[in-house]
Amino acid sequence: MSETIKQEDQAPVELPVSIDQDTAVDATPTDTPPADVKAEEAGQGSKKRSNRGQTCRERREFATNKRRARQQEDDEGESTPRVKSENSEPRKPKRRVALLLGFCGTEFQGMQVNPNARTIEGDLFTALCEAGAVSAENATSQQKVQLQRAARTDKGVHAAGQVVSLKMIVDDPDIVEKVNAQLPDQIRVWGYVRVVQSFNAKTMCDSRVYEYLLPTYVLMEPSASNMLLAQTVPFEERRMPETKAEDMKAKREFRVSPEKLQFVRDAFAKYKGTHDFRNFTVTRGCTETNSKRHMHWFEVSDPMIIDGSEWLSLKVKGQSFMLHQIRKMVGLVILMTRSGAPLELMDALFGKGPRVNVPKAPSLGLLLESPVFDGYNSRADKQVQGVTNPVTFEPYQKTMDEFKQRFIYDAIIRTEMAESVFDGWVSSTEVFPEQYTYINKEGVIPESAIVVPGSGRRFPFKSAAGDQAAESSEDELDSKDN
Repeated sequence: MSETIKQEDQAPVELPVSIDQDTAVDATPTDTPPADVKAEEAGQGSKKRSNRGQTCRERREFATNKRRARQQEDDEGESTPRVKSENSEPRKPKRRVALLLGFCGTEFQGMQVNPNARTIEGDLFTALCEAGAVSAENATSQQKVQLQRAARTDKGVHAAGQVVSLKMIVDDPDIVEKVNAQLPDQIRVWGYVRVVQSFNAKTMCDSRVYEYLLPTYVLMEPSASNMLLAQTVPFEERRMPETKAEDMKAKREFRVSPEKLQFVRDAFAKYKGTHDFRNFTVTRGCTETNSKRHMHWFEVSDPMIIDGSEWLSLKVKGQSFMLHQIRKMVGLVILMTRSGAPLELMDALFGKGPRVNVPKAPSLGLLLESPVFDGYNSRADKQVQGVTNPVTFEPYQKTMDEFKQRFIYDAIIRTEMAESVFDGWVSSTEVFPEQYTYINKEGVIPESAIVVPGSGRRFPFKSAAGDQAAESSEDELDSKDN
């Protein structure tokens, strides 16, 4: 609709005006906010008042003028003279960009900046400041450059492709190289894309693609010795046994059968579509009104032999994911495969069924493949509303694949071979099976397996080395990655 309206096309209309004892709304056309808003900003009103005293045309003109002023400020690089201190540096133009990067998350406490913890955002923002992509004036806070991430990864989780949006100084043609020079080798910036001022990496991301690398020996039949230990030793006295070298060698030589592989594929296929995933995240703040998620697809690769061990690549594309959701989706299928539980059990865990503790697979195998911006990119294809450049990793795919192989895949394999992370996780579920009694051949959920949020139930255990008691992945207690 045109912003100009002919006078004869708009007949005078009397609109209701909100008036209180102290302030009356002035309906006179103006390019400034309504008087009642000014009054509230000045502390003269404790409650926001209505601006109905203005006509539609007046409100539209005010919004248009405000938007134009903001756009002009950005186009000019915020170069309007203003009072500066003697030591302040000249202001440089900033542009809103989508920054494309990848990282190995092994040594980090997740993506999101967190006080007293090393995070991907923390190292990235520091590098941006030191490279001159963020001014010294804005270096005190990420909020000053409006930094937003497309996806939040947990502790130890990797990303081949990740996107953050921010207002960045890009007048230096070598800015990407300078930022990378300030970053550790396990974090790389691939490039950036100029985007519209309204772009937000989180809200404009249509979906995310994750990958999970899984050694197939976790699908083996349960250990008879561990099951005997669980049956004969009191819970408080159990210790995690150490897997012998010859037993670990036999596990790495395991090869999944076609029948078991088909069950795994059928199980992961049941996640496709829209489901209530309340049982696949933490209980705190999770209700049936906010836990529905849509999974576009879930694919399982053919087995791959890497350094003598067999692995599967699991890939899932979802609109969005809740905290720990993918790791719990993987953990459930692992234990179902090991125990011979029926696929119908998964249906009972969706929706309004009982709350149970779904096992959370190790973070080691999880990586963010890429966030997807199909909606925004379609506007770029059609040159709609000033969108000219698509947000895509395609120009950097070769470099990304090389980084993924060296810093992510190799790191996952190397860590598993050295520390047997997946074996330790599987053994813990065997030695302490009390929390997963609903995963059985009958698919029956006993009363003892039902979790009551806020009940404070704990499942402590000690390792064979005599470590201090550690908490399991009991949902209401698991907030370390929050």
